Amino acid sequence: MNPTLPYGTWPSPISAASVAAQSLRLSAVTIDGDDIYWLEGRPAEGGRNVLVRRTPDGATCDVTPAPFNVRTRVHEYGGGAYLVDRGTVWFSNFADQRLYRLDAGQVAPEALTPEGAWFYADVCFDRARRRLIAVREDHTVAGQEAVTTLVAIDAGGQARILAQGRDFYSTPRISPDGSALVWICWDHPQMPWDGTELWVARFDDAGDLRAPARVAGGPKESIYQPGWSPDGAIVFASDRSGWWQLYRADTPQATLRPLLATAPAESEFGRPQWTFGTVTWAFAGESRAVVSFTRKGAWQLAVVDARTGVHRALDVGLDPQEWIAATARHAFVIAASPQRAAVLVRLGLDDGSVAVIKESSEARFDENVLSVPDAIEFPTASGRTAHAFYYAPRNAAVEGQSETGGLKASGYQPATVAERASTTQVGGSLQASAPPLIAIGHGGPTASASRALDPRIQFWTSRGFAVVDVNYGGSAGYGRDYRERLRGEWGHVDVDDMVHAVQYLAGSGRADPGRLVIRGGSAGGYTTLAALTFRPGVFKGGASYYGVSDLEALARDTHKFEARYLDSLVGPYPAAADEYRRRSPIHATDRLACALIFFQGLEDRVVPPNQSEQMAEAVRRKGLPVAYVAFAGEQHGFRKAETIVRSLEAELYFYSAIFGFTPAGTIAPVEIDNL
Repeated sequence: MNPTLPYGTWPSPISAASVAAQSLRLSAVTIDGDDIYWLEGRPAEGGRNVLVRRTPDGATCDVTPAPFNVRTRVHEYGGGAYLVDRGTVWFSNFADQRLYRLDAGQVAPEALTPEGAWFYADVCFDRARRRLIAVREDHTVAGQEAVTTLVAIDAGGQARILAQGRDFYSTPRISPDGSALVWICWDHPQMPWDGTELWVARFDDAGDLRAPARVAGGPKESIYQPGWSPDGAIVFASDRSGWWQLYRADTPQATLRPLLATAPAESEFGRPQWTFGTVTWAFAGESRAVVSFTRKGAWQLAVVDARTGVHRALDVGLDPQEWIAATARHAFVIAASPQRAAVLVRLGLDDGSVAVIKESSEARFDENVLSVPDAIEFPTASGRTAHAFYYAPRNAAVEGQSETGGLKASGYQPATVAERASTTQVGGSLQASAPPLIAIGHGGPTASASRALDPRIQFWTSRGFAVVDVNYGGSAGYGRDYRERLRGEWGHVDVDDMVHAVQYLAGSGRADPGRLVIRGGSAGGYTTLAALTFRPGVFKGGASYYGVSDLEALARDTHKFEARYLDSLVGPYPAAADEYRRRSPIHATDRLACALIFFQGLEDRVVPPNQSEQMAEAVRRKGLPVAYVAFAGEQHGFRKAETIVRSLEAELYFYSAIFGFTPAGTIAPVEIDNL
């Protein structure tokens, strides 16, 4: 008979080491002739991004040798870091940000662009003129904001500016006949999901752009992934209807037409452009396209007849992620499901066949251990509804989990939140009848939680924790109105939704209100700290991963891409400086009433280490339990296997210390002040 154990103490086959060692980051799939290319982010190699090629005979090899790291720092979040054309590869190397060239059969890459403070991304090949076109960030003037332009780079590595004068450029794409270029651009204080413009221009005989014309977009219209159909129409996503939908323009002046004759209701075919090179559509031959879209948090695939606009579902049991490539007969997609970690697959467009090319994880978790997310909608502040994925604790090797019915909106009454869950005698010790709950606030904050299998979540649920991954107001995937709930309300709407999510679950018997924890990274770290300071008493502990504690400091000291992001989330700075201080957890530590652990990369340029250090010191001075764990060599988002292991285990140790249980296995302790 399986043992009955308190929540949090369950032995789990999903160790922190297995989470780190087995999880490649698959991204940026592309097709070159009969070869398939993609990037692998390898925690075991310090997070190095390696370009990999698979040939038609199934042979797979690394294209870029160590120590090259295919990663760009444009916008700091990168993306669009390589290009391949007829066997020749160009890529950005993280260490020096130079572009390198690697011809077919060549072993050692050769530097193309000169040394200097220039970063490159989103490269495309101008075959007619034998040159590259790229987004370039110029950091050569110290103390001045980087200058972003579109440049043409010749075979000698010399760059010539094609477009300038806007704060940001993205997604340059050359027409099939080589005669024209499309791109998007925008200016401070807009972010690309707020408002962008789509432009097109023709090349003159000298290779410069002539007679540029705006096709679509503006301050309240977000354009995403412009490109071309095989017959020369401009194709792109726009949220002009309130939802990112696909359109085509047969000429720059033509009336826009939907690519799909009838799109699924409340669906989005775009993503917030945090990184370059993400894709939701790709043409598969002359007359059809493969598209991905999200509806109620679930991503799906469809095939569209480009002549009629009629689409059909391509249901393969996997949710597409941010990259699609296609040939006439197949789509190549990085996808995942609630039961399967990300895989690169080849999908048959006619027969629906699925062939796995690369797995992100070699681990095979017993389905009796995996917790499958339940998409929930719950009432929140101002009579609104918000969204989340709830994961119940699950581990078939342990008896005694609480059995509860389905979630029902009528089961949640905010007035009863203060009621404590009843306790029962379990295995000789007292255990609450409902599990401890970890509430996750995603980063961004303009991003979204996914239902795809995440071993980090299963690390918790297999040990007896429940998890709720919240798509608070401001999250992408639920239309522009939902995304704009956070306009001017960061620190309010997101915090309200996190609080109401856990209260809803506690009120319906899915969580113990006395053991609620909140965690998040980056912007999710800010939401964590704001919830703990401005809504004390709800959560009993928290974990901040490189979280923002001082909004003023972030407004004064961040990179160009996000330099004016807070204008829309809080207000213009410095005019709204008082509001920034009011919403900064660092100025409200007197209201804190629970334990906190902080994790921070010491080379983080998005949220500098002093944000976590100052907050940890303030908590320490107040006498609350606090731990601060810093990692040399890590930037914004942890990539090294040893960092992933240490942070997960330290967080588990921290919760065990504040809730008074002994986790299974051997875990290195973390120093906790004031415990």
